[in-house]
Amino acid sequence: MYKDNSIAVVVPAYNEEGYVGDVIDTMPSFVDVAYVIDDGSTDGTWHEIVESADAFNADHTPESSGYDDVIVPIQHDENRGVGGALKTGYVRALEDEIDITAVLGGDGQMDPNELAKYLDPIAEGDADYSKGNRFMKQEDLAAMPTFRLFGNSILSYLTKISSGYWKTMDPQNGYTAISHEALRDADIESMYEYYGYCNDLLVKLNTENLRVADVECSAEYLYDDDWKSHINYGEYIPRVSGMLLQNYFWRVKNKYMLRDFHPLAAFYLFGTAVSSVSVLGLAGSGLSDDGDGQSGTGSWAIGLLFGIAFLLLGTVFDHDDNQALEMQVDDDTYDTTVPTE
Repeated sequence: MYKDNSIAVVVPAYNEEGYVGDVIDTMPSFVDVAYVIDDGSTDGTWHEIVESADAFNADHTPESSGYDDVIVPIQHDENRGVGGALKTGYVRALEDEIDITAVLGGDGQMDPNELAKYLDPIAEGDADYSKGNRFMKQEDLAAMPTFRLFGNSILSYLTKISSGYWKTMDPQNGYTAISHEALRDADIESMYEYYGYCNDLLVKLNTENLRVADVECSAEYLYDDDWKSHINYGEYIPRVSGMLLQNYFWRVKNKYMLRDFHPLAAFYLFGTAVSSVSVLGLAGSGLSDDGDGQSGTGSWAIGLLFGIAFLLLGTVFDHDDNQALEMQVDDDTYDTTVPTE
């Protein structure tokens, strides 16, 4: 328990032999249950999970009588992606009626001692979902590899447009916690299973008007000498970008047209249509001539400017409508007192 809330942790693991056992061994004492998901690993990850779970459970009794063991191993027959592993854990947390569910990576690159500060915004009733943000301090930005910083910045701004959380940065951050109510309302069963699951979840949360807290997060622990990445960026960037574009239209339709009507829907959709047609017109005009030596480029350019202006007006409305759903949390916001055994 943490501040009178039951706590679960989901640990997704794919080929993390030599790492996931340490994650289990260092599980914080306030965690009621941890769902450790072997996502179809091809190495000794599952054996390490079971062995470490047995040893941990032999020495630790669940604080709540509702759980038989603290560590619950779960195995996927096939690899489903980190989003699929999280979905499995989230569904179990819903079934077990956990108050707050957090995430710790099976690769050992997330400091378990930091976990409590992601629980605080939810435990104190200020947010429904919290996530780390490595962009809040300059020294944390400096610790991030350059190519990751560039890619993360691009995805942050694409996610702002898609999700409506305009103050939120670093959407790829793996440190997260979510309330039972948010898991229930955000349609977790349909969550994207590839690496863009975190971006997809933000869109679902915004559509349900759920509150998100950006929590100050250090990058130094994440990028130590053992840091590695499973992401294939040649596949990752186009797939996630396409998902975000689809989610942008889905959010506008569901939140601002079907459930209610807001003028930003008209600005967004009209601006998108005019901009798209104008871009195609500009491309076509460069390949043709109207016979008078004029290609019509100027007219298409004016159309593009109008389209962009409508899109910008839409973002202004979007920002204003959602600003009450966001907050930023630094290390001094809450008094984080971690219970001890």
